[in-house]
Amino acid sequence: MGQLDGKVAMITGASRGIGAATARLFAAEGAKVCLLARSRDEIAELAGDIGDSALAIPCDVSRFWEVEAAIAACIETFGGLDILINNAGVIEPIAMLAESDPEGWGQAIDINLKGVYHGMRAALPAMAARGGGTVITISSGAAHNALEGWSHYCAAKAGAAMLTECLHREGAGSGIRAMGLSPGTVATRMQKEIKASGVNAVSQLDWSDHIPAEWPAKCLLWMCGPEADDHLGAEISLRDASVRDRLGLDA
Repeated sequence: MGQLDGKVAMITGASRGIGAATARLFAAEGAKVCLLARSRDEIAELAGDIGDSALAIPCDVSRFWEVEAAIAACIETFGGLDILINNAGVIEPIAMLAESDPEGWGQAIDINLKGVYHGMRAALPAMAARGGGTVITISSGAAHNALEGWSHYCAAKAGAAMLTECLHREGAGSGIRAMGLSPGTVATRMQKEIKASGVNAVSQLDWSDHIPAEWPAKCLLWMCGPEADDHLGAEISLRDASVRDRLGLDA
């Protein structure tokens, strides 16, 4: 028996990194997984690797109608929706405010903040039909600490953290479990983009300083269960040694 037997999960930004690792783990634990990303070929390949329990749905989370259509496809294929992992995010274009491109800045907000709202808004009716569900949004230390060149990312992550609190206040009474996960720096393509920018202290970190994507995936799995209920409405940080110890993750 897997921890997620009988559950249906939707993961945005599922083509690589945290999203792909989470999709593989959730499927291994018995969940049906809907994989959302703009990268059509990558999620199709991942779904093929996972098998019949995975559905690849090309989707741009900055467009509400695409997210809404993705959830409809998920329900048509697997019968409902129990878990939403709001993982899709971008760090580019990294730039100081005075030199930032307004269009690029706005596009990052559309994905990193509006994409989270779109996921929540589209998922809630489906979850209500199941008597509740779990919504976990990938947060960041940037939600709480300003960093040079990251005004778009910091502002979006701060807004997404507030959306999580709002969802908890509005939905907890009807069975909605809302939480955030701040994973720290993870060895993904985003960190390569950050490194290449040379902007702020995060770009100076060595690759060995970053945790593997499997760590936040394991934490997300734990957060989907009742053992994490003490953290509803709040944010869990994988920088916290006690959390890593509880999950059996090496320091």
